[in-house]
Amino acid sequence: MNLFMCFPALRRSALALLLLAAAGGASADVWPSRVIKFVVPFGPGGANDLVARAVAEGVSKQLGQPVVVENKPGAGSVLGADLVAKSAPDGYTFLTPAAGVITNSLIKTKMPYQPEDLVPVAMLSVSPSVIVVAADSPVQDLKGLIAASKQGAGINFSTAGTGSTPHFVAEMLRLKTAANIQVIPYKSGSEGMLAVMGKQVDATSEASVVVLPQIKGGKLRALASTWNRRIAAMPDIPTAQEQGFADVFIGHWSGMFAPKGTPEDILEKMNRAVDAALKSPELRARLTPQGIDPVGGSRADFVKFLASEKARLEPIVRAVHMQED
Repeated sequence: MNLFMCFPALRRSALALLLLAAAGGASADVWPSRVIKFVVPFGPGGANDLVARAVAEGVSKQLGQPVVVENKPGAGSVLGADLVAKSAPDGYTFLTPAAGVITNSLIKTKMPYQPEDLVPVAMLSVSPSVIVVAADSPVQDLKGLIAASKQGAGINFSTAGTGSTPHFVAEMLRLKTAANIQVIPYKSGSEGMLAVMGKQVDATSEASVVVLPQIKGGKLRALASTWNRRIAAMPDIPTAQEQGFADVFIGHWSGMFAPKGTPEDILEKMNRAVDAALKSPELRARLTPQGIDPVGGSRADFVKFLASEKARLEPIVRAVHMQED
């Protein structure tokens, strides 16, 4: 006689266990079952916002659920990052920040969250930084800018504030070439760029997506890009490395993070969805002409990139005593 027929209670327990296991498997498979939110820790209209919205559309197609973008600017991206760090780790809230997710903890004395509260998910894109001067400036290349800085009172270089990518470019130039540069902080990269066009300052470095329209419009002259390859949208701009300045290397990158505790299977599924979206011809055709290079890759690739960035930028922070405003 069947053992389960002899012991009804045993039969019921076995059935309950089977149902529980099936329910557990189903719950893991149903993610996502509702709207996913990408938090951009900057205002609308900037490079990070543009990338996040393009990726959101691609990820939505991959996962079959709506993905909305919420802008949460403030405190150099700390407000948005803190919101995500303290969100439920259920796979429905993600952060799409820039380099501040690394540098804020290096330059700020107090942080409302710990770096480990945010888990790397995927690399999104890079907008190479471009060092520019006014279109009618006598400076023609990066060597000329450094030479000009060593004459008279030096040059003024606008930035988007302490710890911004333009600030790091200026400090790299000072540290690696002994350039005489006075850093002039503005509230945003766009304001710093306008200051160059208006002759209030001599030069700046800003994301390719910001400066390319002005370069193409004949209002700015590009001296060098600061990434390790030329910009696809303007391949005639040489890199700093090509001009003999390998240490002047940084880009306006965008990535994705999740709250600590988010299940591994969800992190992997999101990574694969992001990578597939970034490899799609539609998204590349949307971003590349604007000077934004889609990246993607595995979670391990992104973790390696973040470790490399921190190892490279932290000594600069210490050397110039970079501190929050």
